[in-house]
Parts: sequence; structure tokens; C-alpha cells
Amino acid sequence: MTEQATATTPLTATGTAGDDPRQALTALRTEIAKAVVGNDAAVTGLVVALLCGGHVLLEGVPGVAKTLLIRTLSTALSLETKRIQFTPDLMPGDVTGSLVYDARTAEFSFQPGPVFTNLLLADEINRTPPKTQAALLEAMEERQVTVDGLPRALPVPFLVAATQNPVEYEGTYPLPEAQLDRFLLKLILPLPSRDQEFQVLARHAAGFDPRDLAAAGVRPVAGPADLVAAQARIAKVTVSPEVLAYIVDLCRATRQSPSLSMGVSPRGATALLGASRAWAWLAGRDFVTPDDVKALALPALRHRVQLRAEAEMEGVTADSVIQAVLAQTPAPR
Repeated sequence: MTEQATATTPLTATGTAGDDPRQALTALRTEIAKAVVGNDAAVTGLVVALLCGGHVLLEGVPGVAKTLLIRTLSTALSLETKRIQFTPDLMPGDVTGSLVYDARTAEFSFQPGPVFTNLLLADEINRTPPKTQAALLEAMEERQVTVDGLPRALPVPFLVAATQNPVEYEGTYPLPEAQLDRFLLKLILPLPSRDQEFQVLARHAAGFDPRDLAAAGVRPVAGPADLVAAQARIAKVTVSPEVLAYIVDLCRATRQSPSLSMGVSPRGATALLGASRAWAWLAGRDFVTPDDVKALALPALRHRVQLRAEAEMEGVTADSVIQAVLAQTPAPR
């Protein structure tokens, strides 16, 4: 989440939400499971990001259903989705859109790029140079694209789900800290267990086609109106001064860790707060507990810290540092 996006971003949507938007959003897990085996944590993380107006960085090796997950989520939420394959020769205008000359009118008109959608899958975002990566900065932070000095608003809701391969570094451009900090969560998609992989193969043996979600029985179970209603209720979730202090102490402790050259910024603390409120509401509570903060600490903070070179050579990871901070920071009772 970003410092503005951590607060619940108001949506403008047509339609009427059901009596219980929590029930509709919780049903997403069952609906997505019709096409995607496992990855419940990633589904919940994506819903939390939508509720907070944030973005998600998905990390996993090729073939763990990252694209299928986004497509299925958009279908179950009645949202539009587009995919960009990031490559070294991709230009900023290929993402945001550009001015196109119309010979009939002798004027330039704006041709919107794929960023004008609800769920944007930025596939292998670290394979494109920083200039093209930066094309997403304004879209992610301000929910608009400026071309020729004219800002153009993006659809609401708008979420960037960017993917990167954790084991392949040749021909990649690491995301700068400023862009990493604009992602609300970094979710790790692991390889499936033996039973889950058996289910995947059994579905394909039975004729499952990942390109035909309708045949798999995936249908819309929630929509933008449910997100509007949910955000209004999340705004009323209370956070005690003790829990606020706990979040501050956690983030400040990362700045003092000898294994890190850069700890969590105040924007990261705000992100953890917003994600914890959404998590608490999804769990059926109108208040945040320290356990909510602990549950979101890893996905909300792991991409906001930077390891020292010597710590990295010793096998220290961002997750292990954050887990150590969680173990050493007293939680309020």
C-alpha cells in the first residue's frame, strides 16, 4: 500500500451491494478454487489489496497459475482485466497509451493503453528497463495517467498485480525501492504440495481448459458495489492506541536491525495498518488485534526492507529478519 492508498479509497460504482458484502467477498475463495488449486493466502491478499486500494507483487516460479489466478479473480468480481508481458523493448507508451495522429481530422487523439482496466497483470515486470517501469508509478500512486500534460483518470477499482520470477536474474532490472514501496503486499506463490499437484493433473485429465473459465463453472459472486460497501465498513474498524504503538514499534525495530541497510518507512507502517484493518473486517471483527498485525507483517513489509550485503551472503532473508522482529517486539495484551 502507499501512503494514500492505505486508507480505504472510496469507489464510485453502479449497482447495489448485498446485505453482507463480507459474505460475498468470502465466497470468492470457493469460486476461485473451481479453477485454481490452493493459493488461498494469495486470494485473500488480493482481496485485502482491493479493499485498501493497494497493489500486489506476486513472486513465484513460472507455472504456478499467477495469470490464471488474476483472470479468475476478475471473473468472480465482474471486473475487467488486461495483461502486459514486460520485455526489454517495451516502451512507456505501450503501457499508458499515447497520442495517435488521425489523418482524417489532421489531429492527434489519445489511444488508451492496457493500464486502463480494473485488474492489470504486469507479467515479469522486472524484465523491462526502469524507464518503462516508471510508467506505472503515476498510475499506481495517483490512479491517473498524464499524457501531453492532460491527466486521465483510471477506472475504479484499479489494482496492479505484478509478477516476477525469484530464480532468474539474467536480463532483469530490479525494481527500485520507490516502486517497491508502492505495492501494498508482496505475496509468495509456492509450488503446490503433492496432493494439490495431483488435483491439478486430475482436472486437466478431465478436460479442464484454463482459457475457458465459464466451462469450469466460475461465475460472478461479488462486484464493485460490494467493494464500495466493504470499504465503508472497514473505515469504521477501530484500532486501539496500544495496537498503533505496536505497529510503530515493529517498523522502528526494522530500522535498527543490524542485518538491514534500510528498514520500513512510515509509509510501510501505514500500509500495515490499512491491511490489518481489512484483515480484521474479513475475519468478522470491528477492531484490530495484535494477531491481525502479525498475520499481515510479512506480506506488507518484506519488500520494504533492504538486506546488507554481508547478511545476504550469510543466508539471511527479509522474512527471517521480520520474523525475528516480531519475536522480539512485545505485543500488547
